[in-house]
Amino acid sequence: MPKDAQSDSDAFITEVCWHYYINEMTQAEIAEVMGVTRLRVNQAIQRAKQTGMVKVQIESPFLPRLDLQDALKQRFGLDGAHVAPANPRAYDYHRPVGAALADYLTASLKTKSWKKIGVSWGMTLQAAITRMTEQSYPEIEVLSMIGGTSQGARFNSFGIASGFAERLGAKYSLLAAPVFLSEGVDLDLFLSQTLFQTHIAKFRELDAAILTASNLSERSYLISTGLPDEISTADLTKAGAIGDVVGRFLDTDGNSVSNALEGRTIGIDLEVLRAIPDRILAAAGHHKVEIIVAALKRGLANTLITDDVTAPLLLDSAQNPFVIFYMHL
Repeated sequence: MPKDAQSDSDAFITEVCWHYYINEMTQAEIAEVMGVTRLRVNQAIQRAKQTGMVKVQIESPFLPRLDLQDALKQRFGLDGAHVAPANPRAYDYHRPVGAALADYLTASLKTKSWKKIGVSWGMTLQAAITRMTEQSYPEIEVLSMIGGTSQGARFNSFGIASGFAERLGAKYSLLAAPVFLSEGVDLDLFLSQTLFQTHIAKFRELDAAILTASNLSERSYLISTGLPDEISTADLTKAGAIGDVVGRFLDTDGNSVSNALEGRTIGIDLEVLRAIPDRILAAAGHHKVEIIVAALKRGLANTLITDDVTAPLLLDSAQNPFVIFYMHL
């Protein structure tokens, strides 16, 4: 084992800094988690400052857990996978993944010619917005891909679209409609309005889509605040649903679940989503393993951003589908 920061790899120094600046762990906690001395942790942080790796945020292109990333790419046929280090003792499934998403987007915008970016909603995407620095891409348009709700203004689709646009110095367009129509309202007639037709037509022009996924627990923003009164989680479970992506409920194989909400959902069609060149799914947490796997089976994402708590569970579940069942016992 190297004994000083000079001989430590960039990947090791990056992981130390991630825990220190992103997960807000103490040097003693980092030393315990990584199995090294506190002195070595301190030296890594000082080395990062001296070389300019750490300024206001971590700017190194290196991310740890390369083995997990490669395994995820191979197992799920992904173009890219990024695994952020999480704090296992004070686990937060939004903040590390949000920070990794912010880093990924910042880097991608420098190399990709994205003009239209679709966004979903949720606290993970809000965490990414919080971590992003202000940039200037006036030629880019950020579009909400799902209707919104009157609650959770910061991280519903309206707040997420405008939040990303503000950070990117970009334009934005909102799908200014509820995520679910009231029972009995004709979906096609409602969406025939010019306002909605113009917005929905842009979905086929998207260069990138930023997604998350949620299960059917109360930790899901959609479940806790967005379901119509007459629809319960029991109804969704009975129909075979395990969670949703952009308000579309899926079963364990990634198939769309036919239920009372399917004909009332306002948002991007999943087949239109699958045709978008860059589809980035940012999600983590034990409770989201099933729905992440389902989304990847459906091909809804070709880049996955998760953390090192969730990644092994995703790999285990893909190899042994019963592991998800036992996890819930």
